[in-house]
Amino acid sequence: MSGAIESIGFVGGGQMAEAMIRGVLAAGLINPEKIMVAEPNSDRRNLLQGRYAVVSTAEPQTLCDHCRVLVLAVKPQLADDVLRMYQPHLKEDHLVISIMAGVPLVALADLLGRSRRLIRVMPNTPSLVLAGATAFSLNDQATLKDRDVATALFSAVGSCVEVPEGLLDAVTGLSGSGPGYVLTFIEAMIDGGVSAGLPRPVAEQLVLQTVYGSAKLVMESGEHPAVLKGKVTSPGGTTIAGLQVMEEGALRGVVMAAVGAATRRSRELGA
Repeated sequence: MSGAIESIGFVGGGQMAEAMIRGVLAAGLINPEKIMVAEPNSDRRNLLQGRYAVVSTAEPQTLCDHCRVLVLAVKPQLADDVLRMYQPHLKEDHLVISIMAGVPLVALADLLGRSRRLIRVMPNTPSLVLAGATAFSLNDQATLKDRDVATALFSAVGSCVEVPEGLLDAVTGLSGSGPGYVLTFIEAMIDGGVSAGLPRPVAEQLVLQTVYGSAKLVMESGEHPAVLKGKVTSPGGTTIAGLQVMEEGALRGVVMAAVGAATRRSRELGA
């Protein structure tokens, strides 16, 4: 994909925009002088410009004139006001990518124009450390090249998949909200280690490496989690004793219900 993206403009210079800037530069997708950030806060503009050698502006027209790919990286509650400022400056060859949670493609089209090439994206917070899980959906006007652009951009901050837009609420409930579930589990494991007598720093180190290593093992071995779990569960051993307590507490059922509840809430917010 190197050279396929001529210019990128970020509408908003917050943490997710910065993560994407860091990712695309690290991946060599584009040179920093071809990245522009439109951000009203002058301190934030100066920080990003100094840290990454990108170009910054406070003017919507300047961003639209210089960049053909625009990434909407503002809070969803600001969508109406921000998009109305940008709409008059958009041209036919602009690709607009939105990472605003809960804003459907039809709402973007209502504000920006029905003929606009649009991509809706659901990233998650590990994108901030270039380890995100992202899903995206294209509208009918978006092209195969647009799909390649989105894949390149979001692969630079982790992994990404394309899904029909109707599944993005499920993505939100799973990977979008998922870091909250995993972090709660990590916190509980650390507390369990402390309860068993380990110093907290030791428990934290062991738990974090265990969670990281377990995910890496699943990803690199290609084996189902249940198969790998079986390999560490000896008859009458310590692991099965702990797993029995988890089953009695309905851990799996609770996690599945949490994903379902977050998915329903995403649908409610989108409506």
